[in-house]
Amino acid sequence: MPFIRLDADDNVVTATRALEVGTDIEGVATRALIPSGHKIATRAIPKGEMVRKYAQFIGLASEDIAAGDHVHVHNVAFRNTDMDYEFGTDMRPVTPAAVPDTFMGYRRANGSVGTRNYIAIVTSVNCSATAARRIADAFGPEELAAYPNVDGVAAFVHGTGCGMAGSGEGFEALQRVMWGYARHPNNGGVLMVGLGCEMNQIDWLLDAYQLKQGPTFQTMNIQNVAGLQKTIELGIQKVRAMLPIVNEARREPCPASDLKVALQCGGSDAWSGITANPALGYACDLLAAQGGTGVLAETPEIYGAEHLLTRRAVDREVGDKLVGLIRWWEDYTARNKGSMDNNPSPGNKKGGLTTILEKSLGAAAKGGTTPLTGVYKYAEPVTAKGFTFMDSPGYDPASVTGQIAGGCNLVVFTTGRGSAFGSKPAPTIKVATNSEMYARMTDDMDVNAGDMLTAGVTLEAKGREIYELILRVASGEESKSERQGLGDYEFVPWQIGAVM
Repeated sequence: MPFIRLDADDNVVTATRALEVGTDIEGVATRALIPSGHKIATRAIPKGEMVRKYAQFIGLASEDIAAGDHVHVHNVAFRNTDMDYEFGTDMRPVTPAAVPDTFMGYRRANGSVGTRNYIAIVTSVNCSATAARRIADAFGPEELAAYPNVDGVAAFVHGTGCGMAGSGEGFEALQRVMWGYARHPNNGGVLMVGLGCEMNQIDWLLDAYQLKQGPTFQTMNIQNVAGLQKTIELGIQKVRAMLPIVNEARREPCPASDLKVALQCGGSDAWSGITANPALGYACDLLAAQGGTGVLAETPEIYGAEHLLTRRAVDREVGDKLVGLIRWWEDYTARNKGSMDNNPSPGNKKGGLTTILEKSLGAAAKGGTTPLTGVYKYAEPVTAKGFTFMDSPGYDPASVTGQIAGGCNLVVFTTGRGSAFGSKPAPTIKVATNSEMYARMTDDMDVNAGDMLTAGVTLEAKGREIYELILRVASGEESKSERQGLGDYEFVPWQIGAVM
């Protein structure tokens, strides 16, 4: 079949391969060369009429579109959404799994469960970034060979921490990120490194979150230690003292309910919402049935699809939180003279996505079909079970940083154009939306969802394949991104507010 129709009410279909002029589409001949993944009008769409895909509005015809025309950015205009929200009207209760699944995880003293066992060097400010990197770099394969249960020493450095307000959204978000990484179950030991005079004071964080120093949780400031080199030397000593303690951790059987999985997409294409994202959504449903947690994020990338999520909200309070985030982002983009349609990216558009509304409808599919049980601020601890949502930008490193800070101990990342993303301390599994890209980037991709189109693999089978890989990676199997050593430069806290 040269095209796929997603709903009977749609006035466009999607080409499953590049189509020459004159290709028959439901009795209509194509009037232009149609790239794979791009849309074709199945009937005339007058200027100003809605273009519909997934049985939803994805834009307005900016000119008269004839049946058989290529439908894309040249003839479709974006319009801000104006939704009448419903709350809890599409609730599909979770049926608990008949057989509980387990994985081999690290059970921590506070009851949380890790899928990896790192020592983290966490910085409070950019001024301590070099110190943190030099400390981490001292622990290569030779030094760590004596500690087989330690996955590595990782530096989490960033470009902020000073020149910012000492209160408000930006400051609070950064403190939540630091707290989240300091207490993350995938970190068996933590060393926090600051400069000393920065706005983002380590001592304030300790007071705010009642963090106590001990053998596997240490802090220091460059100014107090008396300089960069002495700080590096002392930091290396502190990490060396932690290593034998952290190495004592052992994997043990843990229920799948202890998994919190970040649901991510990046480098999306037209197939994202047809193959990989719905398959990940099915895996999320399987996880929810086990009592586990899936965390969707990227608020700008559910814009235009949020009404589908409010219908699944367990109560009005949860639904209103989600709508509140949408309103904040509308105001945020407006006051910065931007548009919600600044996303999708050029690569997304080349892959067939025309507006953010179309992209969002596909992105929301990662959340499956179960009730929306909680909505969280960026990097806020996720406490609800089942399908949840976290506020974040659509920029993948910043979004995943927030999800990991919120407690996600594993990441699943779908991509259609291709991605070289990876993360620490939570490992990333990457799912390709199409077989061509999977074959081209096989060293980077863990799962090929393109065979849902090319080989007739069912949604249920692909979703279960992803879910079973989640359990194996959670138990210690390396993902492709881990094998390539990714994750040291993908820690990017979201910077909100003025730099002063």
